[in-house]
Amino acid sequence: MTNSESALEHFDDSGIGRVLCIVAHPDDMEYGASAAVAEWTARGVEVAYLLLTAGEAGIREMDPAEVGPLRAEEQRRSCAVVGVTDLTILDLPDGLLQADLETRRHIARRIREFRPDAVMCTTWELEAPWGLNHVDHRATGLATVDAIRDADNPWLYRELRAEEGLEAWSTRWLLVTGAANTHAIALSAESVEKGIASLEAHKVYLAALPDHVPPREMITGITAGAGAAAGVPSALGVRAIRMG
Repeated sequence: MTNSESALEHFDDSGIGRVLCIVAHPDDMEYGASAAVAEWTARGVEVAYLLLTAGEAGIREMDPAEVGPLRAEEQRRSCAVVGVTDLTILDLPDGLLQADLETRRHIARRIREFRPDAVMCTTWELEAPWGLNHVDHRATGLATVDAIRDADNPWLYRELRAEEGLEAWSTRWLLVTGAANTHAIALSAESVEKGIASLEAHKVYLAALPDHVPPREMITGITAGAGAAAGVPSALGVRAIRMG
């Protein structure tokens, strides 16, 4: 493994059959990560999304009661672009997420249900490449780290086994986006195009952000930069952490 951004090691995902992507809001997966999802689903990897909120507080000029369902529908369209049919959106409060026991329990339950080989989330660091990281992203990342360990411990959340038949599950990899990259996931040109289209599917949300970089420019920049660091045309940079 190398920590150098100028020479990223290729992540060996050949043994991965299921990936669970855990983020705070609709659109969080679409800033580069969905291109890797398109790459995986094209090869038959099962990918599921777990969103902790519907992003209902994400558009200043619109009432949350209207925004939540709208953004959930945009996320469903985005998922369809990259081949994801398994989408779970929880009703935790947008903007007020906490890395507490309740949040960890929600995530641990989904891990035990889906039984992923790898979990993907966004960075929990305060300072991210794009600036100061959103509080919900930080809380989701920290809760995900803890919930991976929780899900693997048969003595935690024992009611999930007794009441729902959910046995402990050990996830092998945590893949973190927006962090200091250690590895790269190589992407085909087709996967990059699907990644662009998946971000474009968030039409109403993007329209509320007039200064947002155009999706094509943003995604090609992200994937070309990581690709250059890995010696391929396009890639997604991740921090790959061995779990279990």
